[in-house]
Amino acid sequence: MATTTADAPVVRRRRGALGLLAWLCGTVFFLPVAWMVLTSLHSESDAATNPPSIGAPLTLQGYKEFFGASTGVSPWPPLINSFSASLMSTLLVLVLSIPAAYALSIKPVRKWSDAMFFFLSTKMLPAVAGLLPIYLIAKNGGLLDNVGLLVVLYTSMNLPIAVWMMRSFLAEVPVEILEAASIDGAGLPTVLARIVAPVVAPGIAATSLICFIFSWNELLFARVLTGVVAGTAPVFLTGFVTSQGLFLAKVCAAAVCISLPVLIAGFAAQDKLVQGLSLGAVK
Repeated sequence: MATTTADAPVVRRRRGALGLLAWLCGTVFFLPVAWMVLTSLHSESDAATNPPSIGAPLTLQGYKEFFGASTGVSPWPPLINSFSASLMSTLLVLVLSIPAAYALSIKPVRKWSDAMFFFLSTKMLPAVAGLLPIYLIAKNGGLLDNVGLLVVLYTSMNLPIAVWMMRSFLAEVPVEILEAASIDGAGLPTVLARIVAPVVAPGIAATSLICFIFSWNELLFARVLTGVVAGTAPVFLTGFVTSQGLFLAKVCAAAVCISLPVLIAGFAAQDKLVQGLSLGAVK
């Protein structure tokens, strides 16, 4: 229905109210992050005050402690372990989920909804319920404190979500393009690499980023199954929480540093992420 001149002020007020509401919601979600950054720039005594001191002097001591100024413990090995496990598991998830989603969305598969529900049902089991069996298998197989074990676990944890996401994206691919490629003699690898992948590139970017974030933030399995060699960044972060002394500023500084790679990746792929998350939303 077209908007008349008399309705224009009402529409403007409605849009203004929605914009104000959006800014309010964004501010509410941003405040904890801003508070964490501000706390990381305070001394431990100022960070521990109740209520926290907003106008306290700023210092970089928390960041110096994160990089081992007093302990000599470097955060780079855990950061590299997290990056390696997250990146390799994300690549494996894409390699496995794209063909699976292609079969479930484009190729005729009987009872595809049952298959999709089976994928989703694997996420219904609490992670802690499978912790003991996985620990025993890793112990008997000599896989404890191994980054490769984390790669396998993160791949299996993120694969169901990736299949669900990629299926909604691949369902938007025009079938005529695929039929034309088949007539020209293109095989399945060629179709996936040269036709499907460019069309659903925003969806692949969104799926990759979400899987990377889930892997980067995982703590439970990394805490139990790793030790000195394969410890990840979240495990390293928990090491700043002690029963003695003040640690709030150090924890906030460590949280800021560990969050930066994910934030940078999110900002770099912001346009692709928005396109990907909205790609399968409208039929």
